[in-house]
Amino acid sequence: MFRISETNSTHLYMVGKPAIVPGEFPVTVAASVKRDVVCVGYTGAKAGTSCASFTPEGLGQMKQAVEFDLGQTTPPKGPTNTLAQVFFTANDTRLITTVKGDPNTNKTGFVSVLPFKNSRSSTFESLDTRSSQSGTAVLFGGVNIPDTSDLFITDASFGAALLNLNLTTDKVSIQRKLVIEGQKATCWAAYSHARESVFVTDAAANRLIEISEDGSKIMSTLDLKNGDPGLIDIQISGRFVYALSPGNGTTPAAITVVDSFQGRQIQHFMLNKLGAGKRSQGMAIFE
Repeated sequence: MFRISETNSTHLYMVGKPAIVPGEFPVTVAASVKRDVVCVGYTGAKAGTSCASFTPEGLGQMKQAVEFDLGQTTPPKGPTNTLAQVFFTANDTRLITTVKGDPNTNKTGFVSVLPFKNSRSSTFESLDTRSSQSGTAVLFGGVNIPDTSDLFITDASFGAALLNLNLTTDKVSIQRKLVIEGQKATCWAAYSHARESVFVTDAAANRLIEISEDGSKIMSTLDLKNGDPGLIDIQISGRFVYALSPGNGTTPAAITVVDSFQGRQIQHFMLNKLGAGKRSQGMAIFE
């Protein structure tokens, strides 16, 4: 856990001590301020999610919440048949985990839903509910659609899908599929409150796709001409979209900033200027 200096926003310093994750190859993290809980997903030979409490003094002890038997190695052979993302539902009552399938071995991915024990608890139920959706294959990044129980989740094999979470059974069902023509690996997603839409990125294509929040249509496509090989993590603040290109060992990692209302790039910031390595991943906005 790190804290950002109030006088120097580029200065991060550790709070407390690192927490040991009881799994292998951690890839995703989510925090609930309402519950004071942080969860980490890992996807190696021992795959699953573990969670810990956090306070202003730092992280508590990580305890395994869910285990997934993916038959993987450490490091995993991927990117298919691996855990993709963990995130909390909008009302912080459940932890959602997306797990990618593997079309080459007819292995279907699924969505795991793990509820908290009650409205005030910071501990989870002992068992999660897992649902596979017909027609999906490589479920990846997910976001909540505000004021609904819908989940918008990308699928690297065809584009994206709108799923519905049944708040009584915790099962997830598919509402709508959207095929993105020319997509190669649609993976990350972010919700735009300003435009009431979802933006998605493609790890192998340098473009941003904007999709209606009901998953019915593509609203805009922006092909970027800045030389990045593709985009992964994406964050949105107001009208501005921030998309991360991780770098590939030849091109440096970079962040593209797009004005979502004007539909144009307004900045392309090379991260090697800040000392970032040839391959970077993960991004967050501090507001």
